Amino acid sequence: MHLGLGAFHRSHQAWYTEHSTDPEPWGIAAFTGRSPGAANLLDAQDGLYTLVERGPERDRIEVVASISAAHDGDDVGAWAEYFASPQVALVTLTVTEAGYHLDAAGHLDVGHPEIAADIESLRGAGAGSDTGRTAGSDSKPGHGARALSAPPVRTMPGRLVAGLAARRRAHGGPMTIVPCDNLMGNGGATRTVVLEMCEAVDDGLAGWISVNVSFASTVVDRITPATTADDRVSAERATGLEDRCAVVTEPFSEWVLCGDFPAGRPAWESAGARFVGDLRPFAERKLSLLNGGHSLLAYAGSALGHATVASAVFDPRCRAWLEGWWDDVTPILGLPADEVTSYRTELLARFSNRRIAHTLSLIARDGSQKLVQRVIPVVHRYREAGAPAPPGAGRIVGAWLAHLRGSGAEISDPRAAELVPLARGALRPAARAVLDALEPGLGSDAALVRQVAGACREIEAVAS
Repeated sequence: MHLGLGAFHRSHQAWYTEHSTDPEPWGIAAFTGRSPGAANLLDAQDGLYTLVERGPERDRIEVVASISAAHDGDDVGAWAEYFASPQVALVTLTVTEAGYHLDAAGHLDVGHPEIAADIESLRGAGAGSDTGRTAGSDSKPGHGARALSAPPVRTMPGRLVAGLAARRRAHGGPMTIVPCDNLMGNGGATRTVVLEMCEAVDDGLAGWISVNVSFASTVVDRITPATTADDRVSAERATGLEDRCAVVTEPFSEWVLCGDFPAGRPAWESAGARFVGDLRPFAERKLSLLNGGHSLLAYAGSALGHATVASAVFDPRCRAWLEGWWDDVTPILGLPADEVTSYRTELLARFSNRRIAHTLSLIARDGSQKLVQRVIPVVHRYREAGAPAPPGAGRIVGAWLAHLRGSGAEISDPRAAELVPLARGALRPAARAVLDALEPGLGSDAALVRQVAGACREIEAVAS
């Protein structure tokens, strides 16, 4: 199963499953996150779609068939029925950082209205109870009459709890949850929000999950911009088929996983995935160099009038800021120098691919969640070594502050109503306030406050 049926899932997890040489016939039951649109379009095409790998000079095109069924995320009956089936071995997730509903301390934000609503819905349905209808032996997941009832829930933690409650009732056996979002230790973060929601609903369910459910951690990487009308036209010209679900992505792809899969999994390693015992070095490298670099370009680049990553990286000012951030991060990664150098060279080539229209406005969304994962850990690593925060960290947060003050990309953040007023007025108080909003106490670092305010001043001075 998959939750978060968007372009990235279709270019990444679905692609790896398609290219797996596993002798077992694996397929994906994919559910949308918020809107049924992608599911409706894919269902009309029997789950088939065109994947366009867009290199600097030419395209490579294939049809991907690993999505066996596509569902509206609000189809709680189908969701519960799939979870109840022992045929389902794992659930992958792409819900973005905001979809985990973590508070500043890394716990489930039980005060969030959607989380609170899901808790009440799960309580009302007796989600953790062992009683209830179970799927019949002749039921086929996702089809026909629903064998299981499920409460209406909207958040990722709520949906996982509802599904796992159905699996417990049906004695569906062990399974693995595989989050694929840009969070350090995303498996642990998912386990935390699921168990804490369970505890708010029913302690017995939390105990069952602790014994029967594994939470893998991952690092995922494949630049996949939103598909445009022109992309769909070019895909149709290449294949002779109309495809309303075509996906354009870069040739590069990476998937690193760490965890147990008690119910089995596709042989993703045959498609290039890596299974490792220690994920941290790979996660730190990707979150800081790629994702941190993306955030820098999203805020500083859009303030300077750029619309895409490629456009920004060809601007000498943005390029210098990007290289400076990478120089700050490189010494703390704990990886061989030649490996980091090679990764940086490859990243620059990927960012410079003008045929990939990766929009800065999309990357700029949800900065309050993203910067906590991409930048603040670098600040702490420097502090642990007895050094002040590096200038690149101050520049990224300063660019974000300029963004909150109206420069560059349009603001789209779940905390915008709180953050935008904090960013107004004199720069140093504003810098202190937004730093504290990212992490309580961070605004007491006077040197970092000066860096953030100075970077914001510089960016606002040159902003178009």
